[in-house]
Amino acid sequence: MPTPLEMQRTFALVGTGGCGKTSLAEMLLFNAGALTRMGAIEDGTTCLDYEPEEVRRRGSVQPACATYTWNKNRHFLLDIPGDGNFTGDMEFLLKGVDSAIFVLDAVDGVRPLTKKFWSMVRMAGLPAMMVINKLDRDRADFNMAYDGLSALGVKPVALHLPIRQGDAFTGVADVLAGKAWMFGDNGSVSEGEIPAELLDDVQLLHDVTVENIAESDEALMEKYLEEGSLSLEDLQTGLRKGVLNGDLVPVLVCSALENKGGRAILEAVEALLPSALDRPPLVDANGVERAADPDAPVACFVFKTLADPFAGQLSILRVLSGTISGDVSLRNMRSEENERLGSLLYLTGKTQSPCKEAVGPGAIVAVAKLKNTRTGDSLCDEKQPFALKAPALPPQLITYALAPKEKGEEDKVYAAIQRLLDEDITLKLGRDEESGDILLAGMGQLHIELSVEKAKRRFKIDIVLKTPKVPYRETVRGKCQVQGRHKKQSGGRGQFGDCWIEMEGLPRGSGYVFEDAIVGGVIPRQYIPAIDKGVQEAAARGFLAGCQVVDFRVKVYDGSYHTVDSSEMAFKVAGSLAFKKAMETLKPVLLEPIVLLTVSIPDESMGDVIGDLSSRRGKVLGSDSQGGITEIKAHVPMSEVLRYAPDLRSMTGGQGFFTMEFDHYEEAPQPVADKVIAEHQAARGGE
Repeated sequence: MPTPLEMQRTFALVGTGGCGKTSLAEMLLFNAGALTRMGAIEDGTTCLDYEPEEVRRRGSVQPACATYTWNKNRHFLLDIPGDGNFTGDMEFLLKGVDSAIFVLDAVDGVRPLTKKFWSMVRMAGLPAMMVINKLDRDRADFNMAYDGLSALGVKPVALHLPIRQGDAFTGVADVLAGKAWMFGDNGSVSEGEIPAELLDDVQLLHDVTVENIAESDEALMEKYLEEGSLSLEDLQTGLRKGVLNGDLVPVLVCSALENKGGRAILEAVEALLPSALDRPPLVDANGVERAADPDAPVACFVFKTLADPFAGQLSILRVLSGTISGDVSLRNMRSEENERLGSLLYLTGKTQSPCKEAVGPGAIVAVAKLKNTRTGDSLCDEKQPFALKAPALPPQLITYALAPKEKGEEDKVYAAIQRLLDEDITLKLGRDEESGDILLAGMGQLHIELSVEKAKRRFKIDIVLKTPKVPYRETVRGKCQVQGRHKKQSGGRGQFGDCWIEMEGLPRGSGYVFEDAIVGGVIPRQYIPAIDKGVQEAAARGFLAGCQVVDFRVKVYDGSYHTVDSSEMAFKVAGSLAFKKAMETLKPVLLEPIVLLTVSIPDESMGDVIGDLSSRRGKVLGSDSQGGITEIKAHVPMSEVLRYAPDLRSMTGGQGFFTMEFDHYEEAPQPVADKVIAEHQAARGGE
């Protein structure tokens, strides 16, 4: 008989936003008896979307954990948000599970973001099953969604075919068993007959499914070729083996909002998905393997940190190896400090319940108030160290400036956002050295806006969100020679510094070059660095629009000094004056940052998106279409895509997504330069 650990399942629900993952999770929990009501049906709320921002927008903005028992076996599920704004830490989350249920919308099918998420599941090496949800919708199309799986490179095995009567989703045809299961009230099912009009489709799917299962195992293939058929037991054994090694992806159907199909999914989770013991050994950063053995030394991985209004910081960890209970001391491999684990907690959304038993590999538990532990840390037996390598985070896509509503509260704003970084590792907080603005970078406009909302709500501070200053630059062309002379007499010791410099523009990306060509001691050596510093400080302040001057060379070749009045400060001022004269002579130009924009969209949106990019002064570099999804690469001025996310969402019906990264600087067109310069002068009061 299998042990409880062999029957334990730990899986993630993955899919694009709006496909119904959270409703599916609630249906599973309700059918397993972990919930007494389905809020998704009754009032549109769910137990896993409990943050005020989630309740208001009816969509997940952070992952949620839950546990339930089915057939007396404990299982753990992790509901991962599907909006691209909130999936920057998905690789961390996937390290907390052994498998994935990939959810598709029966109306929209495979979306552009679906391909990205599926790739991440495969890169994590996770066995998976597909669930096509929303079969109750008017425009639900099982065949469209199922056929779209070819774009993912999936070898699907259809286990169920939906039965519809008019617009109603009334049951499923079991492809392998050749039976129909008809839906009753409260998720109940009863055996029935497959409708005559579906018999041919079911037989065709049955034949394809049997062949796919047989092809995944040599022994089964031989038996199939010899006997011409396989028993149901052989098919189930071969299917699970194919799922575990990643060759096969079973496909089931459901309507989460009508509580139809939940029990079949619960049974499939136990029958087909792996336990922690079925997974390959883990490998740490040094290449050392560690099997998921309950008798091995303890190792845990913290894949998420949450803030709880009562318990404080909650560290959500997955047990990698060994067995733990509360009140154990483990070593944090990053900080090299010991952490005392208090009581272990099971989570179901925001509901916490004490974990009264020792838990082994695959278990997901929460621990409160760890002192120096954060997302991505490994906790382990001090004598048997093991540190799982934390994944790399994707680069932030967009940056906004923050300011307090009341002047003088900048430090409070910074501190409030800083506390959010503990639970959301995809945020990045900093300051603009040029403007002094507090900058918050994230995965998208909605990500930033909801993070600021959360900070305002939790820490009772008014924060104003504003688009930051685009990092324009200035540069020069040509060459000139100018004098910078600073002389000031004030009754006592005066100030005197005199230098001649040659300044010229350099090719784009060359940076700043300073050359000392002084001979004969006309300027003492100790004053040369001061001239360099004066030039650099003046360049940082800019000349046209307050933007840093880049890509130029300065050569100091002559000058004079006074034995009493000369000083480093005087020559620093002289260097600054020389730089300003040179800028006046060379007629500088404004440079604008250009980003490499990669946009993934449905094929039918290609014309609209390319037209829009052209209107933003973008240069399309190329496009590639596969499986109904087009990927476009383009160079676009950063100023034109600061608020690109809502526009792309509108053009593609919410199905497009993009990434962008800085690529290079180009000379700004004169109308753009004139506008930036005018805005700078207006901000300075016309000085």
